[in-house]
Amino acid sequence: MTNNEVIIEATKNYVRTTLKNAEGGHDWFHTLRVYNNSLLISKGEEVDALVVALGALLHDIADSKFHDGDDTIGPKMAREFLFKHNVDSLVIEHVINIINYISFNKSLEKGKKFTSPELDVIQDADRLDAIGAIGIARCFNYGGFKNRKIFDPSIKPNLKMTKEEYKKSTAPTINHFYEKLLLLSDKMNTKTGKRIAKQRHQFMELYLDQFYAEWDGTR
Repeated sequence: MTNNEVIIEATKNYVRTTLKNAEGGHDWFHTLRVYNNSLLISKGEEVDALVVALGALLHDIADSKFHDGDDTIGPKMAREFLFKHNVDSLVIEHVINIINYISFNKSLEKGKKFTSPELDVIQDADRLDAIGAIGIARCFNYGGFKNRKIFDPSIKPNLKMTKEEYKKSTAPTINHFYEKLLLLSDKMNTKTGKRIAKQRHQFMELYLDQFYAEWDGTR
């Protein structure tokens, strides 16, 4: 094995162990899907393969949702792990920037943002896992985890949320489709990401159509 392959395998083992008891939508299998999608998308992009692999594997090592909103824990854990494995400092800084800027709530912030082709790839892969059949399953799994209502017609989606409002939202799960999931297809960065997202977006629209029909007892 090459040195890069050794580092990637060590990272997989670290993430798998760290996320052993994580919530089902943000566990090792979520990370693995994002990793595999990143590899697929990167085939059509000019990117640093090591940065893509490490960024994808470590992007959710400590999601702030499960740490009282603290978004400094994940980058700190990733930095310590990569430093311990003697990863090049430039690679470490790139991976940390990816972790810091990958989340949807970052798009709600004003001001200058970090960009890179590697972030584009991983962000697309992460967003793809938030839509389609798996995205729907993850959405309801998290809603149940937070003991949220499935749907309440009297509570309308907030389409102009700030980052802080987004992070503190306790709205019904169906609202999340309109506040995030249905917005992601138009936010894809890469050609491959856009192609895959289009089909998954259509699947969510079909799902919602069926959901409302069943809710209203019309079908």
